[in-house]
Amino acid sequence: MSDDLKVEMNSEGSIEVSAMKSGLATVIVGLSLLIPACIGLLITGAPTTLGPFPGMTVIPALFLSSRVVGVAVPSVLFFIWNPGLFRGESKIPKRSHWLLAVATILSVIWFVMGWKYGLQYQGAGYVYKVCVANVAWVAFLGGVFARYRKGETSFKLNLALHWLLFAWLAWYAFPYLGELP
Repeated sequence: MSDDLKVEMNSEGSIEVSAMKSGLATVIVGLSLLIPACIGLLITGAPTTLGPFPGMTVIPALFLSSRVVGVAVPSVLFFIWNPGLFRGESKIPKRSHWLLAVATILSVIWFVMGWKYGLQYQGAGYVYKVCVANVAWVAFLGGVFARYRKGETSFKLNLALHWLLFAWLAWYAFPYLGELP
């Protein structure tokens, strides 16, 4: 039932995929969300187009007074959101489609409400670039999720789609727009 996956770097520097337990693959892929989360929050001390201080990491970081804890949130939520990945399930849960839809709507509201403050504190270049990046992320994710909404999927695809969704949430969704505390 499961398409098990193992990703390794061979001696030539190429990535090779082979079989292994889906649970371990899920843990590795989930922990790899630390990379976009760190880029989004830790790369600089202020929001930039590369590290826009996304809401999923900056809000916990502010409340818990720890940016390190903030970057762990996307991985934890990834594991909680789709526990079927640990069992190698290939079906993409309907709630994931809803998460993308709701996050997209909230993202539009986020930009509408924060646009003026973003222009004032981060500048037009930042606001336009992170807006375009978010539109690109949403268009790509929406297209891929729509493509596989009713079609056949595999464990690998399920894992990859959820990684992409949470990478967007961890890195670019709900960028910081306004005055820093």
